Amino acid sequence: MFKFEIKKELGKARRGVLHTPHGKIDTPAFVPVATCGALKGMSFKDCKDVGADIFMMNTFHFYCRDEHKIVKKMGGLHKFLNIDYPIMTDSGGFQVFSLGAGWQEKTGKIYKEKEGKVSNKKKSNVIIKEDSVVFSSPTDGKKVKITPKSSINAQKNLGADIIFAFDECTSPLASYEYQKKSLKRTNRWAEQSLEALSGVRKQKMFGIVQGGRFADLRKESARYVSSLPFFGFGIGGSFGDSFGDSKKNMYSILDSVTDILPSKKPRHFLGIGEPQDIVESVLRGVDLFDCVIPTRFARHNTALTSEGRINVWPVFFKDSKKPLDKRCSCFVCKNHTRGYIHHLARKKEIYAIMLLTHHNLFFILNLMKEIRALIEKGKSIDNYFNL
Repeated sequence: MFKFEIKKELGKARRGVLHTPHGKIDTPAFVPVATCGALKGMSFKDCKDVGADIFMMNTFHFYCRDEHKIVKKMGGLHKFLNIDYPIMTDSGGFQVFSLGAGWQEKTGKIYKEKEGKVSNKKKSNVIIKEDSVVFSSPTDGKKVKITPKSSINAQKNLGADIIFAFDECTSPLASYEYQKKSLKRTNRWAEQSLEALSGVRKQKMFGIVQGGRFADLRKESARYVSSLPFFGFGIGGSFGDSFGDSKKNMYSILDSVTDILPSKKPRHFLGIGEPQDIVESVLRGVDLFDCVIPTRFARHNTALTSEGRINVWPVFFKDSKKPLDKRCSCFVCKNHTRGYIHHLARKKEIYAIMLLTHHNLFFILNLMKEIRALIEKGKSIDNYFNL
């Protein structure tokens, strides 16, 4: 029912197939994020038709108002959404960061600012305890408590094929002392998450590597989760602590972590979706990626292209007859110009978001398809963007 096969290796890069009860996933693969049970700007079928094998949904957004219980009554996510594709659900661990330190410090997982912007006037929306995390719900402000057991029980109700252990995603600005303390807590939560899923056969769980920007903590985390009976492993958390070093730190961490994680089990890089980062991560042995970048960029008038990002809002695009990307073979690039999409964006037409979403998801999914083909042929992907 569940199986991961590695068909071809090229250095640390792997071409594989992940089998689930709802279908197989060709890896390396990108997992589009359907946060609350829907892709923003595209149907599941259309996304499947352009190359998606699996979708990610966010447990936290089904948790705040106990909507996971409604989904269970409806027969689980597959019946609720009326799709027969593989599904992943995250645990809520990322929201520990995004609604807490990330919100306070105005930083993302990959640190991009020259210095933190911590506001002493801001009170955290998250309280982290040894046995749980308490949130102020972003929907109605009510207190929401999540434990490893309650997170896994919610994911059991949702019924996704692959689920994730509950963890703490830490800030890139957190100190070594805090990261070490957090890692011990995450390790305990990993054991409790596995215990909560005990006896369930229709779902498999990924453990999560944490440890922030510190190589020794990342290695410690990788060794620990590798010792537990997880089906696969997620690489989470944050990277870098100063402007300019974040990507270098991320790639270095990946090199050391993937040397430790069991080679025969799948590896998922959580929240990573920049094309260059995907290529660099595949080179380091990563099999799966999820990120909101394709759909979020579309809502901000931005297209992913072989020449980098293009924002169609500026007025100089108004009479452009060029496609978004001359190298792209998607429906949008075959049928519409930058000028038309600029026009739609300026008029605030929903169709602009739909077209950009279609293009962006096609672009990323096609990137994965081409990467798989190159690995199969034994050709290096080091210079993919220069091919």
